[in-house]
Amino acid sequence: MYTPPPPYPEYASAPVFPPPIPTTPDERTMATLANVLQLFGGWIGPLIIFFMRRESKFVSFHALQVLLFHLCLIAVWMVAGMAFFIGIFASVFGAAEHNTPPWGLFVVIPLFWLVIIAGGVTMFVLAIVYGIKASNGEWAMYPVTGKWARRILKI
Repeated sequence: MYTPPPPYPEYASAPVFPPPIPTTPDERTMATLANVLQLFGGWIGPLIIFFMRRESKFVSFHALQVLLFHLCLIAVWMVAGMAFFIGIFASVFGAAEHNTPPWGLFVVIPLFWLVIIAGGVTMFVLAIVYGIKASNGEWAMYPVTGKWARRILKI
């Protein structure tokens, strides 16, 4: 008689995440602050918390996720800023030759502000959602930077 293999055998040897480390109320509060303070101080609040609570893996994990997210956000904003200036200069110099209005005013500026606003909305949503998860003691990971934080902290 055929016996089917157990379901999901590839997960049988996978490491357990989150680690079975209980969190204290103080750790949950600091991890929540690391997530929420990014709304008011950007990366400075999570950086201070990261260095203050370096011994706590839970707090370090949440603060490092926020810091890595802000590094990515700054990189995206810098690329958008460079594209903005290149687009504006190209459209102004191109329009001067053809005596037409610069297309950068109608294309580049709205796209630039769309990127800036999308980054701000993403930061707001992530701060609220992951602040709540941190206050519940969850080892919740940001979509991209959570894996990087786990790898850096060797969790």
